Amino acid sequence: MIIKLKHCNNIKEGEISLSKNSLNIKYAINGTGKSTLSKAIYSYIHDKHNSTQTLSKLKPFQADGTAENNPEINGITDLNSVKVFDEQYINEFVFRQDELIKGSFDILIRDANFENGMAEISELTKVIRNEISKDAEIEQLLSDFQEITNSFGRQVKKGIHGSSPLVKGFKDGNLVTNVPEEFREYSEFIQHESNYKWAKWQIDGKPFLDLSKNCPYCISDIQDKKNKIQKIASSYDPKVVENINKIVSTFQKLKMYFSDSTNQAIDKFIFNATGFTKDQEQYLIEIKNQIERITSKIKEAQNIHFNTLKDVEKIIELLSNLEIKLDLYSHLNSERTKSKTDLINNSIKMLLEKAGKLQGVINKQNRLIELLIKENNLEINEFLKNAGYKYKVNIIEDGSEYKLKLFHTDSDKLIQEAKSHLSYGERNAFALVLFMYDTLKAKPDVIILDDPISSFDKNKKYAIINMLFRREKFFKNKTVLFLTHDFEPIVDMIYHHTDKFAPPFASFLENNNGILKEKEIKKADIKTFIEINTENIRSNIPSLNKLVYLRRLYELQNNKGIEFQLISNLLHKRKTPNLSENGICRDMTKSEKRKATKILRKEIPNFSYTKTLITINDRKKLIDHYFSSDNNYEKLHIYRILFGEEILPKASEVMKKFINEAFHIEIDYIYQLNPRKYQLVPQYIINECDNHIQLLNI
Repeated sequence: MIIKLKHCNNIKEGEISLSKNSLNIKYAINGTGKSTLSKAIYSYIHDKHNSTQTLSKLKPFQADGTAENNPEINGITDLNSVKVFDEQYINEFVFRQDELIKGSFDILIRDANFENGMAEISELTKVIRNEISKDAEIEQLLSDFQEITNSFGRQVKKGIHGSSPLVKGFKDGNLVTNVPEEFREYSEFIQHESNYKWAKWQIDGKPFLDLSKNCPYCISDIQDKKNKIQKIASSYDPKVVENINKIVSTFQKLKMYFSDSTNQAIDKFIFNATGFTKDQEQYLIEIKNQIERITSKIKEAQNIHFNTLKDVEKIIELLSNLEIKLDLYSHLNSERTKSKTDLINNSIKMLLEKAGKLQGVINKQNRLIELLIKENNLEINEFLKNAGYKYKVNIIEDGSEYKLKLFHTDSDKLIQEAKSHLSYGERNAFALVLFMYDTLKAKPDVIILDDPISSFDKNKKYAIINMLFRREKFFKNKTVLFLTHDFEPIVDMIYHHTDKFAPPFASFLENNNGILKEKEIKKADIKTFIEINTENIRSNIPSLNKLVYLRRLYELQNNKGIEFQLISNLLHKRKTPNLSENGICRDMTKSEKRKATKILRKEIPNFSYTKTLITINDRKKLIDHYFSSDNNYEKLHIYRILFGEEILPKASEVMKKFINEAFHIEIDYIYQLNPRKYQLVPQYIINECDNHIQLLNI
């Protein structure tokens, strides 16, 4: 697959290859556009499925406000889903107080096999749900039961809560049914179905009574009735009236579910004119308790599932306990209630007939969960141990779910607030490992890792690579785009451990003034710097360039003999070379110079100190040599020779440091790429050098 980009941040134009079902490592120095590449692929796929314009955010700032140079990416129409691990993923990674990360149950346990097992259990237990759902009255019954229960208010040790709707509405009797004599003329309003609205209207209009002696509605004189009107407002609170209506209505609706004697007792309570007694209060509490018990039974039967039945040995006992024995519910013992409980009890019996099969399926699901917990615990803890982290995890049952908990290896005490205990690197490591499990579940078409391991030390890097790419279960043989400025993964997977990893496709990305190109990296391209220098010295390049590599080779070998010193004198443009011995500097003798020359000619047969010095001192020739060189590493060294200590006089100290020190690439890794073949020095550094040279007007 060839991916082509245009006008995406610092990438004017470019293309890269992506091999499907393989690890694709793109190695590049910082500033090349690795993150832009990741964002472009993600944005294209996101926009395709969400009708958004995320890709447009990558428009180069130089083109802002214009209709031109809009970002483009082509060649990925086959990719429909993507998961990206980058800095944003790390920043959004949520550590929880009661579990290491949010959603660990979904990530680590709820896989396809788990869901299939749950579906099988659901299929077996659906007989109860189906039978209950056939009777629409059951849902209404539960709702009405809840209305009655709510009217008792908050539970107290004795009696009914004083501020409950039941007590407030009936402590002085039912004043809606039993309208006091003084308010009889208002009975039509008090006993109307919208009486609570009328009561509210009374209260809302009360302030207007003080404005005049006349009625604010009909303007008739009400001076003699004001006291009664105000008393009605205080006697009939709208909320209390509304609650009386609801409680009476609900009890009336439930008449068919109560026994005859209970209905008689309820009617005495709800229609009483003088309030209720202690005995009536206790009687009501009995009714409430039986309602709550039978409600609980019905809901348990409705919601029967794996977590209810996971104790295999007790499945028959659990199902039998769901049976509703109506003779234990004296207040609810009616023919109508019996018809509902018979329906539920019969469905439970039908399920009990399948108890053996249900036990087998539940047992299978329990074993699956046990296996998932064991595997995931082992894998994560093995990684933590190999990477040198002194932590361990355990997936622990927590209610109806399982949660990933964090512990220190030296203690069995649970670590709360993991984020405050873990270092930045440790948080990144956990984020990456859990990203891996999250991605396995999502099964995206492409996985993008944007510089995932550069912040880790060597042993941790290898532990992560080993976990991600060695095992079939994880990212092995999946389409992965691994963007990195770290060369070690390439050395590990392509050079050292080819027997342990599936062969990745590796390449070097180069951004030359906005043009992105890639160059393949093979095992033969990975060499020690000694090998690289030796190869370059023996290649067909100018002698001056060879001297640069030869000096580096001697330096790496800690060879500070006369041959090394002769090259150093030459590169410092000394007409008469000097020699440093035991802290004393003196002119090199002719004999020493001849000896050093003879040694150097073994590597560079046509070497001449005098001729090379003439070239180095001829600024025009050296500049021509600089611009004719085709790789940035050699250009940088020629620039150093050209200007010595006068490097970029107007440049920042940071830029000077880069040119002087940052690109001694030979000290970064034991194994490297040849800087003659791969542009390892950033183009912007060379652009600065170019600009400086062009100012000389030679």
